[in-house]
Amino acid sequence: MSDNKANTTRASVLKTIGVIMESGVRIAEKSSIDQLSQRGYGMAENDVLTLAFYEALYLLDKGLLEVEDENTKEVDFQGLLQCYEKTNENAWVNYLVYRDLRSRGYVVREGFGAGIDFRIYERGAYGKDTASYLVLGTQEGKPLPVNDLAATLRQCQSQKKELILAVMNRRGEIVYYSVSSLQF
Repeated sequence: MSDNKANTTRASVLKTIGVIMESGVRIAEKSSIDQLSQRGYGMAENDVLTLAFYEALYLLDKGLLEVEDENTKEVDFQGLLQCYEKTNENAWVNYLVYRDLRSRGYVVREGFGAGIDFRIYERGAYGKDTASYLVLGTQEGKPLPVNDLAATLRQCQSQKKELILAVMNRRGEIVYYSVSSLQF
């Protein structure tokens, strides 16, 4: 019973409240900002931490975050996902890829340009080294123009990063493919 009490206390210490915004979830509590940013979550700026929707969904699902709207009404997982889907048609795939990579122990940060969804840091390398991998997420059966894939691969190679194609299959499982060259 004492183990349960310790786990409950630990979870409540980590739990924080965020307010849903147009571009994600904002956290203003200083101790939470420090804790989350050290673990590779969100973007800290002007004493506020802004979580991307997929990060907020992950933390909400783990019980580490409570999300409210501007009227301090609690927003559940489905409500937060719907907000994310308004800004990104690939929202569900991105969340599943993010959740899978985090559950494997990787620090996952937002991607940049050329369709890159995420940057992945080797275990223990976050804050010490640059990301080793760039991830492009897609769904099985969804067309992915080969010219777009080739452009993304060229960008990754120019940055000396490995391109990982994360494909969500029809059962919702994520399968990863390393892309090193395209031959026509």
